[in-house]
Amino acid sequence: MNKGYEDIGFAKIDHDRENRQGYPEVIFGAGKTKEQTAEIFKRIVKNGSTAICTRANKEMAEYVLSQVNGAKYIQEASIIIYETEQKELIGQVCIATGGTSDIFVAEEAAVVLESFGSKVVRLYDVGVAGIHRLMDNVDILRSSNCIIAVAGMEGALPSVIAGLVSVPVIAVPTSVGYGANLGGIAALLGMLNSCASGVSVVNIDNGFGAANQAHLINKLAEGKR
Repeated sequence: MNKGYEDIGFAKIDHDRENRQGYPEVIFGAGKTKEQTAEIFKRIVKNGSTAICTRANKEMAEYVLSQVNGAKYIQEASIIIYETEQKELIGQVCIATGGTSDIFVAEEAAVVLESFGSKVVRLYDVGVAGIHRLMDNVDILRSSNCIIAVAGMEGALPSVIAGLVSVPVIAVPTSVGYGANLGGIAALLGMLNSCASGVSVVNIDNGFGAANQAHLINKLAEGKR
């Protein structure tokens, strides 16, 4: 252990992150071997922290679960998680998706938020193609401290939501869509060019990044640092 991190050769695990930022080190599973992921995961658990691995496939999850008692795999979010305690959830973050196909990104955000301690309200399949579905739930949007709007195709959902509420909207473009969606670039550019104020944008399919931002906003709204 050196200056708050643990050097294990192929990784330097930031055990001090929770003290600095209020949430623990999170493992990005894509590109790692199952053995590397399991070793990092075990070290975080041994340190007494909640362990989270995003973008974990089923093979990786099965291996980690065989190495760490009490870990679980949430397949719809592609997340492996080990929680040291059940946290009291504070505030409210609403996660809205344009369609059902966007839920894989939304669930990554939702699981991370709940593990960090934020209450989540899921509002799925309320895209602009049937905007009455969204308008029926405006009260939920307006009662939230922050909204994560997840959408592919042309990515219009965050602009519509931001025009209805007085809280920050975090836009998450997804890679969902036909050819001219360009793997999420069309949605990303649409969100960056939003005519509605109060919209910030994270990278394509980055539910984890949106969750981090939303949790910080939610904590501030609840008067917690």
